[in-house]
Amino acid sequence: MSDPFKQADDTRKVLTAGEDAAGRIDAWLAEALGGEFSRSRIKALIEQGAVLVNGAAATEPKRKVHPKDVVEIGLPEPEDPQPKGEDIPLEVLYEDDDLIVVVKPAGLVVHPGAGNWTGTLVNALIHHCGTSLSGIGGVRRPGIVHRLDKETSGVMVAAKNDTAHRHLSEQFADHGRSGPLERAYQAVVWGRPKQLRGTIDAPLGRAGDRTKRAVKREESDDAREAITHYEVVERYGEKPDATCLASLVECELETGRTHQIRVHMAHIGHPLIGDPEYGAAFKTKANLLPEQARAVVNGFHRQALHAFMLQFEHPTTGEVMRFEAPAPADLETLLEALRTMG
Repeated sequence: MSDPFKQADDTRKVLTAGEDAAGRIDAWLAEALGGEFSRSRIKALIEQGAVLVNGAAATEPKRKVHPKDVVEIGLPEPEDPQPKGEDIPLEVLYEDDDLIVVVKPAGLVVHPGAGNWTGTLVNALIHHCGTSLSGIGGVRRPGIVHRLDKETSGVMVAAKNDTAHRHLSEQFADHGRSGPLERAYQAVVWGRPKQLRGTIDAPLGRAGDRTKRAVKREESDDAREAITHYEVVERYGEKPDATCLASLVECELETGRTHQIRVHMAHIGHPLIGDPEYGAAFKTKANLLPEQARAVVNGFHRQALHAFMLQFEHPTTGEVMRFEAPAPADLETLLEALRTMG
């Protein structure tokens, strides 16, 4: 920067980019603000229209900054680090003094974070459980021992005391290799894997940004083991050559990496219907569907993924507990439309 902050009031800062300014606006701002806000927080502010460059909103975090750009940022009110309870409906499958099992709907973020400080599953759990949630997960993640993507629906368990949290966390860390933990998902994918049953063993790592993942070489610095077992259970629009337009696949995780099923199915050429990150290139395949199915698929705006089964050992009683949740209404509508193709 060629000159220091000019602060008009307590809620805005104005910065002028120096002669050597370059790169993405979010990265430049994070450095210019001296670590006052994380890059992810700045990215969220940009997407909310709170950052102006030369008087115009910079709505893309990847926008380039240039020398002498005048950047104005609206500063948010300080965030309360302690999430508050919110009266958000919960579908509870089971609850006792140690844990609670719920069905997370699609569209609900699991815990507070950049861009989603309220309206999360954690806020709903605090309202429902009061102060009983385990604190091991951290201030913003009380009780949380595992996660689902925002747009993935399905069964989740949360711990209500620290002993339960440790026991459940150990089971998830072990991925069921030496215990009863099992996680199974329903995924609706484009096409049909050549093998109706198989295992995808492909390491995953970052794909150039904070959230997206990709299959990596084993020797890559950030490559982490990722194993998915799958089985095709229904086929839609099957042709004489055994190919089909779409399939319902059940997946079981042997590891639990971010976006694992979504990346693995795309890796073998069968991304999930509706997946905006890993299946966008397949969107035009909807044109091959009959009119009714095509309309439903085009109106399905999330990855077609549902965590329908979760099994674990109760941390106090040692009982093996198994919970299942049927496909939610939007996914069932998608399946019914595809079934009309035979």
